[in-house]
Amino acid sequence: MDPTSASRFCSTRYILAYVGFFGFMGAYALRFNMSVAIVCMVKTDDVAANGTDAYRYKTSDDKCNPDNSTISRTFEGEFDWDRQTQGWVLSSFFWGYIITQIPAGWIGDRFGSKIVFGVGVTLASVATILLPIAARGHVYAVIFLRFVMGLSTGVIFPAMHGLWARWAPVQERTTLMALTYSGTMVGNIFAFFISGILCQYVGWSSIFYVIGGLILMWSILWFTLVYDSPELHPRISPAERSFILANTSQAVRSKTCKIPWVASLKSGPMWAILAAHVCSDWGGYTMMTSLPTYMNDVLYFDIKQNGIYNALPYIGKFLITIFGGEVADAMRKRYSTTAVRKFFQITAFLIPTAFTVATGYLECTQPVLAVTFLVIAVTFSALSRCAFTVNHVDIAPRFAGMFFGVSNSVATIPGMLAPIAAAQITYDRSRESWLIVFYICAAFYLFGAIVYAIFASGVEQEWAKVEVDDRQDDETRAALTKSKTAESVIC
Repeated sequence: MDPTSASRFCSTRYILAYVGFFGFMGAYALRFNMSVAIVCMVKTDDVAANGTDAYRYKTSDDKCNPDNSTISRTFEGEFDWDRQTQGWVLSSFFWGYIITQIPAGWIGDRFGSKIVFGVGVTLASVATILLPIAARGHVYAVIFLRFVMGLSTGVIFPAMHGLWARWAPVQERTTLMALTYSGTMVGNIFAFFISGILCQYVGWSSIFYVIGGLILMWSILWFTLVYDSPELHPRISPAERSFILANTSQAVRSKTCKIPWVASLKSGPMWAILAAHVCSDWGGYTMMTSLPTYMNDVLYFDIKQNGIYNALPYIGKFLITIFGGEVADAMRKRYSTTAVRKFFQITAFLIPTAFTVATGYLECTQPVLAVTFLVIAVTFSALSRCAFTVNHVDIAPRFAGMFFGVSNSVATIPGMLAPIAAAQITYDRSRESWLIVFYICAAFYLFGAIVYAIFASGVEQEWAKVEVDDRQDDETRAALTKSKTAESVIC
């Protein structure tokens, strides 16, 4: 088999990408289904005097509801959770998510990332299935289960980074990783779309049963088809094994090296990744958790429309991630990896900045234009998947899982704060208050673009290089020696 031919799409490394894609799809569907479900789970703040589930629109201009009439919903909320409580429900996931990032990288780098990833997603699916029972008990039980889901899915990015450091040939690094991580966008699409439909026609609890059950089924594929490295895979061809070993960094094979904490803290490229990660996640988490509420408050979409329109930005995000990975790897053959990473990341910040702010100035009478702007903003933010998201493997392949865990831990803070901040700022549900939320996102984007433009790099750092372990067998050592030449030519 020629590992560089078209047949690579049926290779073991691409099978890892496909199964990983569905794993991320499931993890993100579990993660963000609450963003839509909570809209139909909760009674509004303005319940009519007669006890029916109704509310008044609260825009400053009332152009969409000039007589300030009471509009009945097409569903009845079951829970009396105020805006602050809803913010805590949405953010509780991230309080757990931040805890397991670094341990997951450490465990995966040493003992295998397959088990870490698989167990994490499986536990999250079980917690999701239990959530309707918890909700009818007490809101604190919901917050606890969301916290558990955060703990369990906090392992997935560090674990997958560790896998790709061993599996992704340098020539295909961006393509394979972008394909895998594009599952996050499809997970959002699936969560927003199916949650809106299920809420409208079946009931909010079905959202958690359906999505949780499907992800439990996925776990069978993961544990059957995925292996921690090419050396351990029983069905990989000798040609593909040799190709991967010759085109991955020698550092990833070492099991005995120390983590260069001090050197990494002094590294400009590492700080560039950290800044980009934090700033990107503030905007991303704001959109993921608050878009359904924004479309309900300002654009007045019903729950079915809400789910469908919330899915549209992530369709664009998925497509640009897939094609962006191919384009980025093609550009790296002509330009330096550093230049390509900077180009993609700066673009991923500047375009969303412009269109996010522009959305805040649109009124309820312009719903099509508002959705179009949001689609553009979220779509181009996906170019980050071809930049800082894979940059850890560029600069420190041996420690990619660990350092992704570090940056993702810090970047989880926006996930904890953004829903709460949005809920506090938009307490009156007005377009003007949502404009403030969008301006805050834009400020984060601009800061991230500046820092990444100055300090980012696509070159493996000296502090991240380790010697080949003398206990490695002759075949692996020879392949790793070739990898230096391959990487120096391509990067």
